[in-house]
Amino acid sequence: MVDDPLAYFMTWTCYGTWLPGDERGWTKWHKGDHVPQPLLAGWCREQMAEKPVVLNHVQRAIVEETIFRHCERRHWRLHATNCRSNHCHAVVTASSHDGEQVRDQLKAWSTRKLKEHQRVLDGAEAKLREHWWTRKGSVRYLFDEESLEAAIVYTVEAQDTGGSKVDH
Repeated sequence: MVDDPLAYFMTWTCYGTWLPGDERGWTKWHKGDHVPQPLLAGWCREQMAEKPVVLNHVQRAIVEETIFRHCERRHWRLHATNCRSNHCHAVVTASSHDGEQVRDQLKAWSTRKLKEHQRVLDGAEAKLREHWWTRKGSVRYLFDEESLEAAIVYTVEAQDTGGSKVDH
């Protein structure tokens, strides 16, 4: 087996759109999947500093363009990206960085560009949103061509169909 991954399949959610305890189930960082816990979800909702983020078409395009430009600037290969109203996927080859660093850079640059856009719309004196994304996110290391192709297909095609079309 090759130690270096071919690519990373990254997913991160928008702030407040998938809380711990969520009725759809949820994933605890390094602890795996968990069943719904309505009391926990309610408590988390009360702790939120801002309203949940639901990205519109313009904001989604800004995120996708930012991911494209950042990968280009870093000489990373962007295989696919798809920013949705409540989450974002990217499949990237970046042999010089680990997947968590890549994900965190893409989130940080997207945040900067979204804030710039907000400043243009709302004026320089406007109070800018601080929380655009949830903490962390998923990074799957892809070690073979089949996994890479499945991640690309899922990112590009399966978002509107409710799941992957690729047999596992």
